[in-house]
Amino acid sequence: MATQPVHYPWYKKEDTDAFFALFQNNIANFVIIAISMLGMGFSPAIVFGQVLPGAAVAVMVGNFYYAWSAARLARKENRADVTALSYGISTPVMFVFLFGVLLPAKALTGDEVLAWKIAVAACFLSGAIEVAISLIGRWVQSHLPRAAMLGAVAGVALTFIAGEMLFKTLEIPVVGLLVLAIIIVGLVARVAMPFRMPASLFAIVIGTAMAYLIGAADGAKFSDAFTHIGFYPLLPGLAWYEGLGLLFTTMLAILTVVLPITLYNAIETMNNVEAMEAAGDKYDVRECQAVDGVGTMLGAVFGGVFPTTVYIATVGAKWMGAGRGYSILNGAVYGIATMFGLIAALAAIIPVSVVAPILVFVGMSMIATAFQTNETRYYPAIALAMLPYFANYVMTRFNRGAGDVVDNISSAIVVLGQGAMFTAILLGAMTVSVIDLKFRQAAIYALIAAACSFVGLMHAPQMMLNAAQDFTFGYLVMAAFFGWFSLKSVREQRSLPMGD
Repeated sequence: MATQPVHYPWYKKEDTDAFFALFQNNIANFVIIAISMLGMGFSPAIVFGQVLPGAAVAVMVGNFYYAWSAARLARKENRADVTALSYGISTPVMFVFLFGVLLPAKALTGDEVLAWKIAVAACFLSGAIEVAISLIGRWVQSHLPRAAMLGAVAGVALTFIAGEMLFKTLEIPVVGLLVLAIIIVGLVARVAMPFRMPASLFAIVIGTAMAYLIGAADGAKFSDAFTHIGFYPLLPGLAWYEGLGLLFTTMLAILTVVLPITLYNAIETMNNVEAMEAAGDKYDVRECQAVDGVGTMLGAVFGGVFPTTVYIATVGAKWMGAGRGYSILNGAVYGIATMFGLIAALAAIIPVSVVAPILVFVGMSMIATAFQTNETRYYPAIALAMLPYFANYVMTRFNRGAGDVVDNISSAIVVLGQGAMFTAILLGAMTVSVIDLKFRQAAIYALIAAACSFVGLMHAPQMMLNAAQDFTFGYLVMAAFFGWFSLKSVREQRSLPMGD
């Protein structure tokens, strides 16, 4: 007897909670982009007329595709609890493109239009590289331990999401703590809210109302919020093509930034797809990396300058019970909001302390998933993989002054933060291998770490040969140590009597 196909809804109540979580992740990045670029001297015409619409195109394409992909998985496995992958601009990648691509291009050319075109070309190239990387994505996923990958993701979740958003939550304690309480009751304990409103929507309505009632939010922001209201059509252009000529001539040094951050982006997608598989929804990592690359390229064609990725918030959406509706709504809202200049308005009206607790929950769910989906013996590997992101967080927040600021604490903070994703995964992978007594495999991971350090993917500010000599030598020593144990275990096995 044939199984009756289950109904996979276009939208359900739980999608509302997940939408606000994903929307806040993306809107925070969009606002940072706008403020940073305006501060660098880029005109509103480029920021609101080119860059944000291009980013919105990428967000729409990715979210719509992943909604369709979720429906395909639901039909294949005949279940209705499939959650679509979240999609957006990676925060670390965004900062690198802002201050490692846009800013130096503007400083060297002295021309905002040329600098924007160079950044668009770098973004397009980044997407093309990620499509190429997708050809080996599945192989890499099968050869990296889950504990190492999820430990690295948990490090991002602890520092950049849960940690930083908890700071933001407490900037207005009365409002932030109330909203946090609503999130804990509604999303963690899954207790129904009054009027059966989704917990995140209820939190935003109550929190925003209280912020204005007690005077914690600036009422003048209402007028400032509508300064950039207008119509910004989503139109393709040839800026990416024109910028390629400049990128491969006068701005060749920027390529040393694009390659490692694209590798980081591809690994971030791989990690987050792995996290979703651990949570119950298995997607093809190779396909996801290709989609992210194509989405990035399409965004560049429309003027965007920031690569996109499968988002770390996906597991949080899974925990909320979301389906595909939140992804569809996110893409549609960003398209409309960007075309009419509503992004800055929404961000100005809703206080950060109101939406930050939702992201604290997202970070909590990512950290919990890393531990819940691995055997207890791998917990030390997860913990070690999380640690490089403490350094990365400090380094990122202090930017170029980090070395001077934290030198009295430790001179290793900045170098540990450089290439933190690679360091986290490789240290975690070594630890998993040692726990399993696979010393030869641990030695191989140490050799890979040495190679990454030698070319500057880890522990160095940029790619170059012999970029981090001390770390290269250190990882080689680790490899030799693991190799010695590997040979020792082989000799011991050979010395055992036959039949033991």
